[in-house]
Amino acid sequence: MLNFKRLAFSLCFIACFQVAFSQIGFSNEIGIVAGPVQFRSDYGVRENATTNFGNTGIGIGIVHYINFSYKRNYNFRRPNTYFEEHFKFRNEISWNKTKLEHFGRWVDASKTSEDAKRLRAHKGFAKNLDLGTELEFFPLEIHDFEAFGHALAPFVSLGIHYTIYSPEVSTTYANSDPTAVGNISDPSNFYSLWAPHSVDVSGGDTFSLISSIGVRYKLDKMSDLMLNLRGQYYLTNDFVDGLNHQLSSNKYNDWLIWLNVGYIYYLN
Repeated sequence: MLNFKRLAFSLCFIACFQVAFSQIGFSNEIGIVAGPVQFRSDYGVRENATTNFGNTGIGIGIVHYINFSYKRNYNFRRPNTYFEEHFKFRNEISWNKTKLEHFGRWVDASKTSEDAKRLRAHKGFAKNLDLGTELEFFPLEIHDFEAFGHALAPFVSLGIHYTIYSPEVSTTYANSDPTAVGNISDPSNFYSLWAPHSVDVSGGDTFSLISSIGVRYKLDKMSDLMLNLRGQYYLTNDFVDGLNHQLSSNKYNDWLIWLNVGYIYYLN
């Protein structure tokens, strides 16, 4: 029930933005984005390139922009305000999925301990549905970009998302009890130094902080291409990947990097 309450709150929050700014006057843009996701989780070794590139998945989303600069009744005698010329609101619903496994020296083939075998056998998926809004800042004037004054429009953004996560976990570790093989509820199938209940695939919801940098390229009057690099940090939960081993090396909650390419169309 909590998921639906927070989802409804997020939808109402975004709707209130649109109603409030409709008094100022704005136009709408809609688009689709997709690209690779690096999920930085409790799997593998932190800050290890093999881990980061090995635990890479895919993300796809639909985006909607509130654009205060692009107006059919634009009046050159009343120039846009600074806010109208340099800011947009971006609303988004997106989904990402990443296959996760352990990489690094602890699972090297030369390691023959039972814990090394447990780590090699432990795999999972991070699957997340996101809904949220961001405020994008364009250093160059948006109206100049729309009028082909410059072909590129760089931007940075900051926002908050509501995430519904539903991880998956599996293991092929075979301990001395044949009935426990593949049982993710049995702690003996996972790394022995992890605290009890470190593996949890019950799923849930959390909020995340979004920050990104990107650029738009003007295709024609009604459409743009976009390249965007995003960082997303989950604020209130470290079980987004289904694992929170609580060792001293686990200093941060789960987070991800998403490089996406998008096509944006101006509706009016």
